[in-house]
Amino acid sequence: MGIAQDFVLIIVAGLFGGLLARFLRLPLLVGYVAAGVVVGPYTAGPTVAQIHDIELLAEIGVALLLFSLGLEISFRDLQPVRRIALLGGPLQVLLTAAAGAFAAQHVLGMPPAEAVWFGAMVSVSSTMVVLKILSAGGVTTTLASRVMIGLLVVQDMAVIPMLIVLPQLGGPPETILPNLAKSIAIAGLFLAAIYLVGTRLLPKFLKWILTWGSHELFLVAVVAISVGIGYATHLAGMSFALGAFVAGIILSESEFSHQALSDIVPLRDIFGLLFFVSVGMLFDPQFAIANIALIAATVAAIFAGKAIITGVIARAFGYTNMAPWIIGLGLAQIGEFSFVLARTGVTANLLSKQTYNLALTCTVLTMALSPLVAAAAIPLGRLWQRWRMPAPGTRAIESPSSELINHVIIAGYGRTGSAAARALRAAGTPVVIIELNHALFEDFSTAGFQGIWGDVTRPEILHAAKVESAKVLLLTFPVQALIHLAVDNARGANPALTVIARAAHENDIASLLAHGVNVAVQPEFEGGVEMVRHSLAVLRGDRP
Repeated sequence: MGIAQDFVLIIVAGLFGGLLARFLRLPLLVGYVAAGVVVGPYTAGPTVAQIHDIELLAEIGVALLLFSLGLEISFRDLQPVRRIALLGGPLQVLLTAAAGAFAAQHVLGMPPAEAVWFGAMVSVSSTMVVLKILSAGGVTTTLASRVMIGLLVVQDMAVIPMLIVLPQLGGPPETILPNLAKSIAIAGLFLAAIYLVGTRLLPKFLKWILTWGSHELFLVAVVAISVGIGYATHLAGMSFALGAFVAGIILSESEFSHQALSDIVPLRDIFGLLFFVSVGMLFDPQFAIANIALIAATVAAIFAGKAIITGVIARAFGYTNMAPWIIGLGLAQIGEFSFVLARTGVTANLLSKQTYNLALTCTVLTMALSPLVAAAAIPLGRLWQRWRMPAPGTRAIESPSSELINHVIIAGYGRTGSAAARALRAAGTPVVIIELNHALFEDFSTAGFQGIWGDVTRPEILHAAKVESAKVLLLTFPVQALIHLAVDNARGANPALTVIARAAHENDIASLLAHGVNVAVQPEFEGGVEMVRHSLAVLRGDRP
């Protein structure tokens, strides 16, 4: 059957690898890479015969993967955190890449060119993994999460110059600068042409396709755009993946982006599986066995180095308390773009097998361990604060102006907190709001609510909100570790306080109740119950 037999083998192996990854609660791509190791030439058992042909098909997977990632990039995500994203993001990439390259050359003994490749690969984080962690924790709308998403957008954009510059580092030293200048000039002209075509012609072309009423033809047009622009970029002497990524970014701001992404995802996932399996096929397990200590030390250094650099940058841009820890450790893994960079380097004979194996192993391990590392952010931050034992800040905490008794303290002025505050005020109940996001603090101050800017987990802030005389504490944010800490400190000041908290997931309710929360509310469940109530009312003939 030739390549068809190999295709079947890869799909079946990818299925079992994905099932194993899901069982272990790891990203699916980790399972796909593991499946590639199993069917690769370095392990016993079923082996892919037409490796070169599979690698050619995998190039389509790269194009579709990057095209869809480009479609998902939203520059609107940068608006709330544009200062740290646009200034701190490039700084983080440059500092991390420089530190990684320095360590790779002087500690790991890599040649200078390969060290630069390695530094570039470790500088980017995983959009897929981070979004999965944030979504699972129900914290995608917190300030720290918005900063992380903004930095991820900038990191993804940084891959464009990497794919242009890095391939030019393998030639003789005297030719690097001329070749680099030539590549940048060609890339600039070509990307400008893609931008003009993408913003002026492609939307009109897709709109014209839609007038035919054929959804299938729309899908074919979207795929043709992604691989066609990628191939045109390849003919211009640049990366095939680069053109597809840029095409996705350009279309991301058009009215067709959501439908195009929805249509292309199934095709992307199948060809993406081919790509990640092909990545794994190049890996030699004997390398991991023979270099366990080196790999463990490198992974630990990557986690620590990226967390420190990113966390310090977050702190320098004014994000305090737990935010630097959450941001730093949340973005400490290596991202899926490192697979693309590694494959590009190997294909161009610019990366040795040793460097490729080390980069691939570190990428897979940091992705797999990322949920555990991210979960350690708040406990480590608390330990750091206790160890430092900082003196009380010089800024005075502005307490509510009037004497309050039996009032309600609302922690968090997001959608849930603001709705609760308005309803309680309408009922004549005194309310004090605690909010760490200064922009939201200004919002509820303008709306006429009494409140405090600060961290509800801090005893000083709770005291300023007069928790000793409060009747109810509403914890509207979904971060369970912070809720536990807030409950401990609030109960210490007022044992009779009634605490109502938000549960991120249904299985968090028991944990919150065991920790002293009186009522745990899971908004999605409550919303489902309310929708069922209205549905039953309609079925009984009542008006909704």
